[in-house]
Amino acid sequence: MRILILTLGSRGDVQPYAALGAALKARGHDVTLATGQGFEDMIEAQGLPAAPLTDDVRQMIQTPEMQKALRTFSGKVQAWRASKGMYRRQLDEMWAVARDIRPDMLVYHHPKGLAAQSIAEALRITAIPTALIPAYIPTAAFPSPGLALPDLGRFGNRMSHRVVVGLMSRLLAGQIGAWRRNSLGLTTRPPRDLFAGHRPENRAVVRLHGFSRHLVPFPEDWGGAEEITGYWFSDSPTDWRPPEDLARFLAAGPPPVYVGFGSMPAENAEHLTRTILEALTMAGRRAVLATGWGGLAAGIAENQIATEVHVLESAPHAWLFPRCAAVVHHGGAGTTHEGLRWGRPSILCPVFGDQPFWGRRVLQAGAGPPPLPQKRLTAAALAGALAATEDPALRARAAALGEALRAEPGAEGAAAAINRLSTGESAAAGRREAGQ
Repeated sequence: MRILILTLGSRGDVQPYAALGAALKARGHDVTLATGQGFEDMIEAQGLPAAPLTDDVRQMIQTPEMQKALRTFSGKVQAWRASKGMYRRQLDEMWAVARDIRPDMLVYHHPKGLAAQSIAEALRITAIPTALIPAYIPTAAFPSPGLALPDLGRFGNRMSHRVVVGLMSRLLAGQIGAWRRNSLGLTTRPPRDLFAGHRPENRAVVRLHGFSRHLVPFPEDWGGAEEITGYWFSDSPTDWRPPEDLARFLAAGPPPVYVGFGSMPAENAEHLTRTILEALTMAGRRAVLATGWGGLAAGIAENQIATEVHVLESAPHAWLFPRCAAVVHHGGAGTTHEGLRWGRPSILCPVFGDQPFWGRRVLQAGAGPPPLPQKRLTAAALAGALAATEDPALRARAAALGEALRAEPGAEGAAAAINRLSTGESAAAGRREAGQ
């Protein structure tokens, strides 16, 4: 089949879909991945053609407006109001790619691929919804990951999901309605459930959840359409070699701590970097600091003695994390799973969104100390958390969790589910196969 994958966002929103695309390609499918600017090399390294959309998320996230949106409710409201033109452009660009490729199937990242259901309806093909966080199917098992809330009990948990899903559906459906009529020529009403997917003749569709059931066990109140596959990991590129200075640093002492906040630029990168360096000194730990998209200030960190801290922009996590003693990060779904994949104790410093949720999940799994919200991070608190990662019992639990994550089907399981859909098998068959 010709399969078009739609996603948007940071590296954590794109890399797992490149892994899924590679798994589908290995099964003989012709796969194209459409996403924002800046990921072409990563996608092509998986043997897939990239269909770049206009958005450059790295550039966008550096703007003052997006910085405010990350940290305040008023900023989120203002960003939403300003985004309407952007959403319309994204819809048009996704439709243009689909018309060019003429896929037999769409696989979309909810809510990033917001045009997918309507495009599938217009082309009379299947659209398979996928998610990397458990935020779009209400459950009583835990509160919505979109809200930084403690457990609210069964009724409260379910209601939190309904509020978030209902609000998101209402806002996004408003963007899609007129576009469906004017651009696609569809006279039917927009779908109320944007995570429902689409199949011709209203046949059932599987919904794929790309996270670990060892962190999020299959909720007992989810239905037969859901399948948790495990996270969609990419292996380190076979031709990647570490820079000489990184290789020398790793060989010069015990395994370091990894510290990096990925796509999360800091409100005050210099202050955050000084806090981390002070914590490392207090804890007596070596570290690799990844500056990422502006989370840490390279100039300040590079003033440290070279044998204590090594600074880089980024390195493949699948290569670097197995060579580290622990990982300190923002709590994105991808970095959380990658650190745990290699059995490394994890310290999460969440900023917003689903990051506090993953911090609680790591704590509940016994693979890390309590999360340390970045806006309240102190050197003493981080030094204490680093000391906690040396506890043998915690390290043993993290190692066991890593073995469990590596055993999950992941991208291969998701690709198998897509194949099962074409043969009429159910999601329940996939769960039995995966032992869920």
